[in-house]
Amino acid sequence: MPDGAEALTVRTVDKIGAVDAAAWDRCAGDVNPFVSHAFLSLLEETGCVNEKTGWLPQHLLLEDSRGRLLAAAPAYLKSHSYGEYVFDHGWADAYERAGGRYYPKLQVAVPFTPVPGPRLLAPPGPEQSRHRRALLSGLPELARALGASSVHITFVAPEEAALAEEAGLLMRHGCQYHWFNRGYAAFDDFLGALASRKRKQIRKEREQVRAAGIEVRPVHGAEMKPRDWDAFFKFYVDTYDRKWGYPYLTREFFGRLGRELGDRVVMMLATRGGATVAGALNLRGGDALYGRNWGAAGDFPFLHFEACYYQAIDYAIAHKLARVEAGTQGPHKVQRGYEPVRTYSAHWIGDRRFKSAVAQFLERERAAVAHDIEAMAGHTPFRRAGDADG
Repeated sequence: MPDGAEALTVRTVDKIGAVDAAAWDRCAGDVNPFVSHAFLSLLEETGCVNEKTGWLPQHLLLEDSRGRLLAAAPAYLKSHSYGEYVFDHGWADAYERAGGRYYPKLQVAVPFTPVPGPRLLAPPGPEQSRHRRALLSGLPELARALGASSVHITFVAPEEAALAEEAGLLMRHGCQYHWFNRGYAAFDDFLGALASRKRKQIRKEREQVRAAGIEVRPVHGAEMKPRDWDAFFKFYVDTYDRKWGYPYLTREFFGRLGRELGDRVVMMLATRGGATVAGALNLRGGDALYGRNWGAAGDFPFLHFEACYYQAIDYAIAHKLARVEAGTQGPHKVQRGYEPVRTYSAHWIGDRRFKSAVAQFLERERAAVAHDIEAMAGHTPFRRAGDADG
């Protein structure tokens, strides 16, 4: 601790409701809605995260001598590796085959939400880095106290990832696909930046949705009716059933999300003949639209692309947002104007020998991810200098 620096204390709480909402949000900021007190509270209050679902809250708080909250990290004691989108099942299997016990582990994350953003929540200012480092120091201590094998900070913001790497955590890279608003005034301006063949393909896909009699429009949370949420929740559950996943989010969560986050919730609602046939749920942040969940009543050609990608681009342009983050997976997004972006996760592993093995794996994986990003960046649909336009 620097000379004259005030003593800091670290403690944990097992529910975010024990933390003053304004104090938490002062640390979290207002750019990323997923780390807000309101969003994280909803997950707990509606039964999405608890001991039963394998996500036991253990939020880390950094306070000064007067008990004032200086920084925080949303943390969960995990008994499995589901709902994270940064896959470590292979690590768990290898460690347990070698006689170790991988679970429980400590996860610093937004549950079920593969959205990059702050995880070491500290307000801007001259003490921000020191407070983030204090959280980083406290996480291994918390893991040891809880009997956890490891700490995993997933989808962490790049500047926080750099601090974690300095602190000795292992760094893992991934890839997502984001769309960037380069000052477009309308969707047609975006199309004009594409090669002719790609531009025509997107127009054809959008027209086929309209020709099927389907209307897709953005509806904000407070405008969503209970019947709309009923339909979307059914789509959501059916989607997870088909993919052999587990639908953690409850019907109560979705309904309250719309009411309590209001205009930050943007549903691309698809209707035909007065019936809701599909929906794509997004949250709006300070400078981005974040695509989250999608579901439909059946197989409608190109409706997924329209609701999840093109409508999101339309909305971002209309509201002058800098980008659209479309979630995990999907190299097919590249052909629709979304570009590969590196994501970061940081990992602390208590067992030194196992840490060494994971470090070797991550070195190889980072090289493979870098290669994939470079390759995918060469396949974007944008016109290049010298390309003929038609």
